[in-house]
Amino acid sequence: MSTGSVADFTDRCGRLTRVTGPDEGDDGPERHHRLPVDPDVEADEDDRRLGHTTTVPHELGAVLAERRDVLLVVALGGALGSLGRWGLGEALGGSGSSFPWATFVENVSGSFALGVLVVVLLERWPQSRYLRPFLGVGILGGFTTFSTYALDLRTLVADERLVLAVTYLAGTLLAALLAAWLGITAARRVVGG
Repeated sequence: MSTGSVADFTDRCGRLTRVTGPDEGDDGPERHHRLPVDPDVEADEDDRRLGHTTTVPHELGAVLAERRDVLLVVALGGALGSLGRWGLGEALGGSGSSFPWATFVENVSGSFALGVLVVVLLERWPQSRYLRPFLGVGILGGFTTFSTYALDLRTLVADERLVLAVTYLAGTLLAALLAAWLGITAARRVVGG
């Protein structure tokens, strides 16, 4: 990095960090933000130079064969997460009310859990091959349901409940983002990150 340049890099725990050079009046590394970044996602040199963060595998079949154990773990977690979503939906009742509470609670609580999970897994067990795919992609991917969120929005609009649709649209997004931030913050306090 040249003097005076600004660059982002990922530290060994997967946290995105901003480094500024002396021209910015800085003596060294500075935390720009500390959002967890999956260390399994690596860009090649051309992608880094162009600012891209991921690449599409050229040999999808080879990648799938190499990671079939991870795919099985994701599938198992997804089945369990979907059962959890179904159970919560049953416990909260059908969508007889005007507001889709079950979907809202599933997505917001799943966002909080994902915030906690990412911090705990990246800072306590960063080398685990199966925990992130099983818990994050599988269980929480099966538990949260932003596709049902979109369907709920379509139904509210079709029923001409536009104020409720806009409230649900904005409320779910804001609540889910806040929940993820709270999960990250709470987990960092507990694990000392």
